[in-house]
Amino acid sequence: MNILITGSGGREHVLAWALSHSSPKPVIYALPGNPGIAELGTLLDGDAADPAVVLAAVREMRIDLVVIGPEAPLVAGVADALIEAGIRVFGPSAKAAEIEGSKVFSKDLMKRNGIPTAGFEIAATPEEALELVARVAYPHVLKADGLAAGKGALIVEDRQQATEAVAALMIEKRFGEAGRRVIFEEFMHGEEMSVFAVASGERYVLLPPSQDYKRALDGDRGLNTGGMGAYAPVVTWNDKLEERVRCDVIEPTLQAMAREGCPYTGLLYAGLMIQDGSPRVVEFNCRFGDPEAQVVLPILEGDLLELLWEASDPKAGRKALPVSVGHDGRTAVCVVLASGGYPGNVQTGYPIAGISKAREARGALVFHAGTATIEGRLVTQGGRVLSVVGLGDSLPAAHARAYKAIAAVEFNAAFYRRDIGWRGMEALEAKSR
Repeated sequence: MNILITGSGGREHVLAWALSHSSPKPVIYALPGNPGIAELGTLLDGDAADPAVVLAAVREMRIDLVVIGPEAPLVAGVADALIEAGIRVFGPSAKAAEIEGSKVFSKDLMKRNGIPTAGFEIAATPEEALELVARVAYPHVLKADGLAAGKGALIVEDRQQATEAVAALMIEKRFGEAGRRVIFEEFMHGEEMSVFAVASGERYVLLPPSQDYKRALDGDRGLNTGGMGAYAPVVTWNDKLEERVRCDVIEPTLQAMAREGCPYTGLLYAGLMIQDGSPRVVEFNCRFGDPEAQVVLPILEGDLLELLWEASDPKAGRKALPVSVGHDGRTAVCVVLASGGYPGNVQTGYPIAGISKAREARGALVFHAGTATIEGRLVTQGGRVLSVVGLGDSLPAAHARAYKAIAAVEFNAAFYRRDIGWRGMEALEAKSR
């Protein structure tokens, strides 16, 4: 079986790694991929968001299944073009991908269908936004409507910060047209969790829950990033909470999407805020999270390829998805090694050393993200450079292995958070009292 993974980050590397362990032993291709994926398969040149480029690669390489990694190609309609050509694809249509592509679409969908989320208002112009600045309660959250690489949510503590955020989003257009409309959202308190559902219409399989850390600095300080690390499974997850998430969030969302003419096939990512055992949706994404995928996929028990293949079957109808995956009992901790200046401007081209030494740490995995090979040398080529993952029978064991491994990797101006998984560690300590 020939598999094409589109994208070039850590999420795509861990997908290639997980699928390469499937029993059919697939041949892996990636477009455009990265040096880490090159160790597992063949890299193809081209723009992963261009349907014509992807379709040409699929035909040339006789691809059996396309797994679309990032959100931008999904919103751009790459899955639609492949499906129209009769190609099997794991990823939602452009209409369904609006659940991430437009926060206005997502929030309106939740409001219409009684899916729990924060209260919100929408500003379509800077003038409307400034009117809201004058009357909302603080702290508050301002979100760009469109795609902003995970950086479009700004927490503001007062009117001054809110005014600056409106200017950045709507006037300076820091995220381009993504900030054309802005969501003003109630600030939610609680514990954030990420839940992945492999979905095919109203059928789905829930994967182990994870928790990511988006702020750039220790203590959840600094700017929002695409994610500085994650761990899974979440210590405070339990059967009662899972049932609430299934019944209050995942199932009504899939049912609503089907009713509204955009049935969902692919990975539905629910970012949740949990308060007093009740989940509310922070956001939906239309693909595997990064770095959450780096901790969820390594602790799956079962065949991921079988599950994605079945979920992408357009003729399956309402037949239940086979539960081919579960949790293998281990814990994973991912720490992102980033370039200095991230999530702002970063310098690239610095040589990377120590990856082999990091992998020698028992239980450690290293996934490439912002890397490139230039003149035979591995160098940095982005903000988030590597994801270092420790595996263990407990959170403390996985945590220790991740940090032992990341200490071995070196490049100029590298930095990482030293407190990934702190919420889980605190919860374990509270349980032991």
